[in-house]
Amino acid sequence: MRFELATPTRMLVSTETEEVVAPGVEGYFGVLPGHAAFLTTLAAGEVMYRTGQRQEYLAVAGGFAEVRAERVIILAEHAERPEEIDRERAERARQRAEMRLQGRSPTGESEEIDFARALEALARALTRLLVVGRAQSQP
Repeated sequence: MRFELATPTRMLVSTETEEVVAPGVEGYFGVLPGHAAFLTTLAAGEVMYRTGQRQEYLAVAGGFAEVRAERVIILAEHAERPEEIDRERAERARQRAEMRLQGRSPTGESEEIDFARALEALARALTRLLVVGRAQSQP
C-alpha cells in the first residue's frame, strides 16, 4: 500500500509499505492493505511503517490521518526522522515539562502553569526520545 507523511513544510515519506501504525487521539491504530477507510486526528507519538522485516520510525505531533484500502496519508503538524532529533535537547524539554507539571517553573520563579500545554510538551519530548532510542538500537 502507499504511505505518505507530510508536514506543512515538507514531505517526509512517500513509499510503498506493508504496514503502518500511528497514534490516533483515541489510541494507536494499525493499518494493513485492504483496511476499511477512516479519517482521524493524531496525537503526539511515534509512527511506524514496515516493509518486509525493516521497520522505520518517525516522531509526530498533531495532524490528521486518512486511511483507504491501499493508501495511508498522514498530514502532521510536526514530524521528525530519528536522525533529525537532538537527544539532549529532547531530554531537556522532558525535564522542563515534568517540572511544570509538578508546579515548578524551570527558572525557579512562580508562574501560572498551563497543564494541558505542559502535558503536550512532555508527550512530544518522550516521543522524540523513544524514536531516537529505537533508531540507535537497530542494526
